[in-house]
Amino acid sequence: MRILLTGANGYIGMRLLPALLENGHDVICCVRDKNRLSLDAETLKRVELVEVDFLKAPNTSNIPENIDVAYYLIHSMSVSTNDFDELEAVSALHFNEYMKLTSVQQVIYLSGIVNEDTLSKHLSSRKKVEDILYEGNYHLTVLRAGIVVGSGSSSFEIIRDLCEKLPLMIAPKWLKTRIQPIAIRDVIACLSGVLLNEKCYDQSFDIGGPDVLTYEQMLKIYSRVRKLRLWIIQVPMMSPRISSYWLYFVTSTTYKLAVNLVDSMKMEVVARDNRLLTILGITPISYEEAIQRAFIKIEQNLVISSWKDALVAGRFSNLKGYIQVPTYGCLKDEKKIKIDDPDQVIENIWTIGGEKGWYYGSWLWKIRGFIDLLLGGVGLRRGRTHPDKIFPGDALDFWRVLYADKEEKRLLLFAEMKLPGEAWLEFKIDKDNYLYQSATFRPKGLWGRLYWYSVIPFHYFIFAGMIRNIAKTK
Repeated sequence: MRILLTGANGYIGMRLLPALLENGHDVICCVRDKNRLSLDAETLKRVELVEVDFLKAPNTSNIPENIDVAYYLIHSMSVSTNDFDELEAVSALHFNEYMKLTSVQQVIYLSGIVNEDTLSKHLSSRKKVEDILYEGNYHLTVLRAGIVVGSGSSSFEIIRDLCEKLPLMIAPKWLKTRIQPIAIRDVIACLSGVLLNEKCYDQSFDIGGPDVLTYEQMLKIYSRVRKLRLWIIQVPMMSPRISSYWLYFVTSTTYKLAVNLVDSMKMEVVARDNRLLTILGITPISYEEAIQRAFIKIEQNLVISSWKDALVAGRFSNLKGYIQVPTYGCLKDEKKIKIDDPDQVIENIWTIGGEKGWYYGSWLWKIRGFIDLLLGGVGLRRGRTHPDKIFPGDALDFWRVLYADKEEKRLLLFAEMKLPGEAWLEFKIDKDNYLYQSATFRPKGLWGRLYWYSVIPFHYFIFAGMIRNIAKTK
């Protein structure tokens, strides 16, 4: 069947896509920017790409008319702390308008468990979107999940950061809140299992794993699996703002996402029933097994997607305007060096950042990352998803990948750190086997120029050492 996959470059979308292709479906990947869909060349040949921004009112339809099912996987929680609920409602309304122009029979929406009388802004927004989608001219199936556990999921990575970095935690009382986590494997099985299943039409289902736990128990189970020592001291009073800053500084989450997460962590997220799992014949795995499976993927470098690669995990929501490196009004640091083995050098470039570092002055990069964190930026905490693969749109420490082509031997990064201006870092190898390294800065006002000239001494050593070390083949 023909399936429209919205949010195809999100964490869930990237996990669902291989399952749909493996089952023989024709998939249309719907994204805001097709240049940042992190798929290998073979997979790209098997899918159709369309660009749609659901925040904008439909004028012409890029979506094919002949589709059978659409997945609605669009979320905006990380974009704003104030109006993300309004943005999500607008997206859902525009989605319904688009669907009127198609032959879609069923829409499948992944939402959150909303069983409390008083809901957080995040969960209230999910419920509002659900209500809007029920007004569409199709059969709606809603899957309501709590915390999704899997390699690269935001919940898993936050728990991982907390336990790996803090043997002693001073924690707020929301650690006693009960939740029902579910493994990403089981989420994908549910999303696949309801496809054109008439038993699931026009219904909303809670889905959860077999364990109902508190956040404290989740942290302790993780620590036990990882053989880490963990002491937790709870304090009766810790304001939401302090809790948000605590998550922001310790984990790789953004401050906006931290605020919305803390708001939701006060709500119990427990499934009323798991009847969908019975209907589909799915036996969910435990939270502990989900952690173990996640680390198998991590250790084998098989993490398919990470929430950190979503644009909402960075500073800018639309990078199309930055793909062309400007020249007018810019300050530059340009270097080149003759190389002997371009294939090895391009491999060096493709492994830059993350645990391997930036080839020179790693401690200076770490200091810059810490300063960025103090200023409210992303810092170096995001790392990279793959140790030796780079796709447009990926997060790379405090950079975002704009362009990555091994055949063309070119990598272009855009800075998402806090800066009084905009910055690009580019690597490319020409046909004469010269490696070019260019740092471009477009300053914003006087402060931008003062910033650039104040860091020139550091640039002199860092960029010179970096290109020398990247050019090495032994």
